[in-house]
Amino acid sequence: MNYEGLSKSDVLRLLKEYLKEDFTYDSGRILGSMCTSPHAFARRIFIKAIDKNLGDAGLFPGAMKLEQEAISMIGSLLSKPDTSGYIVSGGTEANLMAMWVARNLAEKDRPEVIVPESAHFSFDKAANLLGLKLVKIGLNENYQVRTKAVERAINKNTVAIVGIAGSTELGVVDPISELSEIALNNGIYLHVDASFGGFVLPFMKDLGYNVPDFDFSLKGVCSITIDPHKMGLAPIPAGGILFRDKEYIKSVSIKVPYLSGGEQTQGTILGTRSGASAIAVWALLKYMGRKGYQRVVKRCMDLTNVIVKRVKRSKKIYLITNPTMNIVGLSSYSLDPKQLADRLRKRGWAISATRTHIRLVIMPHVKRKHIIEFLSDLEELA
Repeated sequence: MNYEGLSKSDVLRLLKEYLKEDFTYDSGRILGSMCTSPHAFARRIFIKAIDKNLGDAGLFPGAMKLEQEAISMIGSLLSKPDTSGYIVSGGTEANLMAMWVARNLAEKDRPEVIVPESAHFSFDKAANLLGLKLVKIGLNENYQVRTKAVERAINKNTVAIVGIAGSTELGVVDPISELSEIALNNGIYLHVDASFGGFVLPFMKDLGYNVPDFDFSLKGVCSITIDPHKMGLAPIPAGGILFRDKEYIKSVSIKVPYLSGGEQTQGTILGTRSGASAIAVWALLKYMGRKGYQRVVKRCMDLTNVIVKRVKRSKKIYLITNPTMNIVGLSSYSLDPKQLADRLRKRGWAISATRTHIRLVIMPHVKRKHIIEFLSDLEELA
């Protein structure tokens, strides 16, 4: 840090120099990210509410009401408007909170959590932080968790089962209805990670797609992770954790006596929390409405179908599986995924690679012209 501060123009010049290395969403070159450029209206709201701290809701009761209304609106999307929860930093924190609640409710000495092999790495983090043993279950030919294997893995130490509604690598939805029955029959907590799918699947259903049940309409589902800062178009950070019963939150709640707004009970991991995130989510849900999100999802799915049709005609590349939503897994007949990804990155494409395929996420910032250009490069390089 300098002793004398720099001028605003000097700081802005330095910022420009550093940030010119970053990819930008509007370039259309980012095809491997589950995030996108936030909606312009939500940005404005976020900046207006930048000083709000939900960690001391007694000082900001209006912000707290807006957060609760946002949770209720998201709950309506997930078949339970009277759900309880919070706008948090993202899917990792939300999944951690769900595992924290499940562990505390079960009160086991050696707690175990059953997750699919497709589960997000946040569950590994949660296991390490909370002293959980993760029991990872393999996938079937459709890249869904094997439910019979889940049932066999249950024992006296099992505190939770996790299902995925929109897997990170392929956007696949596990058989949540079957997991719900297993959870109910065994009296075990079921958490659904719909970080990505939560703001896609309900609108796909509205549009006439055949969408499996994954939400609170299934009685065994106890909590759901859903991220507004992905397909919800909210500014980062904005994750969501929703619980079927507000009593669940009591298992992790702590009284804080010294806050300026008076004694309060906190049920979140973070103490200081961004009110701006919650308020921006509320404003965006009000502004977009269900119809607005339907338009966003339809456009992304239309572009996804452009890719699918082109790839099915190709002799160089193939689909790993037919996409469930706007996430596509592709591979080459002649190159391994890492080689293909490296070649594409040298052409300026920001895509992700797994052991079996490259992954494309068709987000709202992607345009048809970007898809056509990418597919041309892909055919040439594969």
